[in-house]
Amino acid sequence: MYGKVSIIMPNYNCGKFLQETINSVLNQTYRNWELLIVDDCSTDNSVEVIRSFCDKDERIKLFVNEKNSGAAASRNLAMREATGKWIAFLDSDDLWLAEKLEKQLAFMADNGYRFSYTSYEHVDEQTEKLNIKVIGPKVLSKRKMFHYCYPGCLTVMYDCSDIGTVQIPDEIANGENDYAIWLKVVKFYKCYYLSEILALYRVRNASLSHKSSKLKLTKNQYKLFRVSEKRNPVRAFFCVLRILFYGFWKKVKYVKKIKLKV
Repeated sequence: MYGKVSIIMPNYNCGKFLQETINSVLNQTYRNWELLIVDDCSTDNSVEVIRSFCDKDERIKLFVNEKNSGAAASRNLAMREATGKWIAFLDSDDLWLAEKLEKQLAFMADNGYRFSYTSYEHVDEQTEKLNIKVIGPKVLSKRKMFHYCYPGCLTVMYDCSDIGTVQIPDEIANGENDYAIWLKVVKFYKCYYLSEILALYRVRNASLSHKSSKLKLTKNQYKLFRVSEKRNPVRAFFCVLRILFYGFWKKVKYVKKIKLKV
């Protein structure tokens, strides 16, 4: 009805989460999709787990990098191999609710939108809910998207039929390469917000966000604007300052405690 969705999934050593993540795709009520998984030379049982799913469902496709190359290169490869009208993103430790694709596609089709994101909820490594949800602005123009990376990667979908294949520099660091994609897509379409929790973001003790210092993250953001967006050093520096301000604003306005029902 809406066309095929190509789901982009980079993976590195997420073997213990992959089964649950892939099952959340298999459980989608919207069935016209392909899942493109790029393994970045994992040292755990990731490839074995993925292949067991590929053997059972031809919509699931595995690609393996020749060398460890990072999430940006892995996403680039998956997007080059994509054959769908729509591009969606799901990291290999996160989850979708069963109606995620169906509801988001209907939201976009009914309103004529080409680029969208949704709310999501935090869970821990055991998939226990942490009672935190992340929402966002109703509309993200190019200007507002450059202020801050509001969309959660696991919630984003866009129509690639007239953009073509989006590619970003391979050297963009993990944690910033999804933002690099949004900054390119928003030059074509505004991004619209579906105010419904349709995905679960896994908070991990060993994740990049826990390991990296603020200084390292700031350097990665600077590189994003210098390399991917080709800003001069002064403009790139001010882009980073702006991100620091709006990052604080996001935590205040868009990260919410979920009130438990008594």
